[in-house]
Amino acid sequence: MTAKIKIADLPEFDMTEHLDSNQAIAEYLTVILEDNDPALLAAALGDIARARGMTEIAKASGLTREALYKALRLAAWLGTSPDVWLGMQTQWDLWQAEQQPRPAIEPLKLGESAGL
Repeated sequence: MTAKIKIADLPEFDMTEHLDSNQAIAEYLTVILEDNDPALLAAALGDIARARGMTEIAKASGLTREALYKALRLAAWLGTSPDVWLGMQTQWDLWQAEQQPRPAIEPLKLGESAGL
């Protein structure tokens, strides 16, 4: 007879401990994307962010840590993907910028009018 194991006695699994290289991350994402599950993808991106550090990811993407966290939370909550929310945030930022007064900029001269 085999001994029974209580779930409470099992060690806690943390995927971030196994995401220690770019190859491991790529393989993990490949498996996750095969399931075509937006909530699972959001959770996987959260794992990768924790493994890499959100600050490093924010610097590489040109986004703030807050924007990344918000996109991950919204994606998980609504069952979508983070890029939906990052795209919406980008559109909002562009709209906000368009509402500001624009400085006078002289158009770039091309071709013969530029003396070429």
